[in-house]
Amino acid sequence: MRTQIFFASSLYGAATVAAALDAGCFDAADRRVLLVSNNAATPETSPSLDKMAGFERLRDRFDRVLSWNDAIRPFHPGGWSPRADDVPLWERHLRLLWGLGEPHQDPVELIVESIQVNPALALCQMFPEAPVDVYADGLMSYGPTRNKLDPLVGTRVRRVLHLDLLPGLRPLLLTEFGVAPETVPTSAFKAVLAELTADVPPSVTARAAKSPPPALLLGQYMSALDILSADEEERLHVRMLRGAVALGHRRVVFKPHPVAPARHSRVLEKEAGELGVELTVLDDPVLAEVLYERLRPALVVGCFSTALMTASAFYGLRVARTGTDLLLERLKPYQNSNRVPVTLVDALLPDLDDPAAVESWRAPDAERVSSELTGLVRTVGFCMQAQIYPDLRPEAERFLSTKLNERTWPYFKRRRLTALGLPGAVPSQLSFLPRNAVVRRVARRARAIKRGTLG
Repeated sequence: MRTQIFFASSLYGAATVAAALDAGCFDAADRRVLLVSNNAATPETSPSLDKMAGFERLRDRFDRVLSWNDAIRPFHPGGWSPRADDVPLWERHLRLLWGLGEPHQDPVELIVESIQVNPALALCQMFPEAPVDVYADGLMSYGPTRNKLDPLVGTRVRRVLHLDLLPGLRPLLLTEFGVAPETVPTSAFKAVLAELTADVPPSVTARAAKSPPPALLLGQYMSALDILSADEEERLHVRMLRGAVALGHRRVVFKPHPVAPARHSRVLEKEAGELGVELTVLDDPVLAEVLYERLRPALVVGCFSTALMTASAFYGLRVARTGTDLLLERLKPYQNSNRVPVTLVDALLPDLDDPAAVESWRAPDAERVSSELTGLVRTVGFCMQAQIYPDLRPEAERFLSTKLNERTWPYFKRRRLTALGLPGAVPSQLSFLPRNAVVRRVARRARAIKRGTLG
């Protein structure tokens, strides 16, 4: 008996796995198990993906659906991993709990997302002999592995499955272990999303589906990640609304993050009333891609959501970004795993405040993406994780020596370049400046003034 365990924490991830199965990306197995994890801060108050509308369309692809939360209760999936000495006990416990049999009789294959962190890392540690496939977590797959991965885990990874969000750009994730990327066919993914759309309750989109097509705003809960304050995030949403209205849209749909507080929506509703536009807030959790299928919005606006790229690459929708300049400044430390997604969106998509750019923008072809983004992404990746990717240093030095200009400077920090001894670093005779108390106070004051102009 050979068992494949597919680990997922979101409906988007489960849909990606389903598309890979439909496209024949996996060999046959005796059993296929979907292991569901609810990683919300308070899982008891948030529905897991197997309770969301549309999931029943995916269930038939698996022999069983199991809960990771139930298996490790009372521990939280995001904050727990087994002690090294307890790994054999945990593997035996899970095999008994899930009816998997003995290791020599019932080999296991793991297919996980975000292998660098728990809960996926914990699962891989509990089955130390299992080969591993990783399926990509949106735009993050184009960036470096966010943490130095234990070779006992990393060397077991066979491939990285990813959606072709940016044709022409190869993921950097796990390449330090020689892992090759493999694309999940776009046609298979869109077919799965079309299935999910059939089960979305009419109440979710009934008001939003009227003519003309609305502008769709994508909320992201960045205050929960301590990237922005709650007030700053509210102002960013207002900025999205104002930008869409300035482009002539009188009907707007706001899709908040599933765990964002309700007050974000109330602030937008107040602003919409003052602007005299019709605003629909979608309170029920639903994939953005399902809305693309159902609504065909005239414009999709966001900050750095992967859904911006699916809108453009998979559905041919007009897109615009806003707030990426602030995010590039705020992300700390430089190694923050959101840096590559923010960089990609900022470098590729038009600014909402530039109507001409939004109107004329078209998704670039693979050749342009490869020539314009490959060097940038690999250089940012080296600056983020130089110890993991030392072979990228010559490439990073060439890029910074020839292409560091007004457009590309926001993607780098002079202090980081100095620490790594790269072109663009602070000259040695001025290296005292970052440590000077007066200079630091002036810089903090300037940043505070700049932040105050966001709204």
